[in-house]
Amino acid sequence: MNLLRLQVSLCLLLLALMPLRTLSAQESASYDLLLKGGTIIDGTGKAGFTGDLAIKDDRIVKIAPEIKASADQVISCKGLTIAPGFIDLHNHSDRQIVSPLTRANMNFITQGCTTVVTGNCGSGPVDTGEYYRQIDSAGSGTNVMHLIPQGSLRDHVMGSGQREPTEEELKKMQELARRAMLDGAWGMSTGLIYVPSSYADTDELITLAKIVAEYNGIYASHIRNESTELLAAVNEALKIGQQAKLPVHISHFKSSGRDAWGLVLRAAAMIDEARQQGQTVTADQYPYIASSTSLGATLIPAWARAGGNKELVARLEAPETSEKIIKQIEKNIEKREGGSAVRIARYADRPDWVGKNLQQIADQEQKSILEIVLKITRHGGASVVNFSMNEEDVRQIMKIDWVATASDGRAYLPGSDRPHPRNYGTFPRKLGYYSLQEKVIPLEKAVRSASGLPADILGLTDRGYLKEGAFADIVVFDPAKLIDQATFDNPHQYSEGIRYLFVNGTPAINGGFPTGSLAGKALRRPQPEK
Repeated sequence: MNLLRLQVSLCLLLLALMPLRTLSAQESASYDLLLKGGTIIDGTGKAGFTGDLAIKDDRIVKIAPEIKASADQVISCKGLTIAPGFIDLHNHSDRQIVSPLTRANMNFITQGCTTVVTGNCGSGPVDTGEYYRQIDSAGSGTNVMHLIPQGSLRDHVMGSGQREPTEEELKKMQELARRAMLDGAWGMSTGLIYVPSSYADTDELITLAKIVAEYNGIYASHIRNESTELLAAVNEALKIGQQAKLPVHISHFKSSGRDAWGLVLRAAAMIDEARQQGQTVTADQYPYIASSTSLGATLIPAWARAGGNKELVARLEAPETSEKIIKQIEKNIEKREGGSAVRIARYADRPDWVGKNLQQIADQEQKSILEIVLKITRHGGASVVNFSMNEEDVRQIMKIDWVATASDGRAYLPGSDRPHPRNYGTFPRKLGYYSLQEKVIPLEKAVRSASGLPADILGLTDRGYLKEGAFADIVVFDPAKLIDQATFDNPHQYSEGIRYLFVNGTPAINGGFPTGSLAGKALRRPQPEK
């Protein structure tokens, strides 16, 4: 009996000791979500691999060829691609992302975007801290990062006049720029074809950029000219980066206008040379042959637009300035295929003109194109789509490894206007059409251009890549169905193929259907160590 008790005791002791190692090897921590069996493309540009990804709270906690563990939800991703959520470096949703109607950012959620960067082209909120507080108080569909908008900053301090700042005004702009960087802005943007951003000379921009450099920010620029003076405009951006000692980023990199086609490739060679010499320079691109902005910025010289539309109209009526303005408008119309390349996207006074080009409208109204332009200008202006780029240029630029994908769009609700389709289709067009269908670039490189590369450009360390410890901003798409549906004639169409989207670990799209979640938040740039 004593022997039996001894044997039982020994067995119990062995059971008590041995399972500790066995159970720890077989059992893993429980996860909130497990994505299983998808092709994981991690944002580095490296080839994808089949594997599993686990999420706990708002973080990626494990990536492996196979994860054997329990989870609250397990999603089979067989036949699907798992990638980092896309980061839109160039977005104009400054007002829309804090509006109850559009803060869900549905047209970008359905493209696979988890983060957008606002404050671009020198326009947007000047008070970064207050802007971030508004976002955090109500949430948003995507995360939001903000740039100091130099044009709005200048307007805030000295109005929209075409003049140099006083010493006191320049100091005030520096103070506001510093405050924005302390509040978590990621850099400064300029819009050097727009009023009043364009009225700042290079030295003024360098002075402000030096403040941004103190906080490790970037300088992002809609450069002064994207047409025949493109090389000079790129050179100015490089000079600002060199003298202020900060990274330079060229927004929506292109050459616009038939007489400038091919020039963007020479500009790319300039940037390559600067990069080889150690300067940090990057760019972004939307994958379309048309741009979009106001009719005024497209056809009317910047000096004539000083002070706003009311003063522009007054100059058009004044004998000493009207002839000069009109000659420049006529010259710009001629450069744009005689007006046929410029299509009205939004014009409240004549909604029947929306979707028609200037030549079509002139024929319909039996007026000259100049008369149509002047009529629109006198009635507050219009938004236009300008067909100005060369398809081969677009394809060549997207192959460059320092060119990211960005939309230049904003949050939208479908309406009666006809905006640029980039608002709804940029990222699926780059991946679905140009990469998967046209084979212009490998899918891994296309994913990187929308995730890891923009994260690197911004200095964002915990998003943009699929890696353990990163925030769970993740897109899962069907490569066989990923495609943009928006067209220039019918732009208000959501893209297809995004099966799941997670913003900070919260589903924004589930099984192909948007959830309406507002899990996005303001992302503040960490302050440099002193």
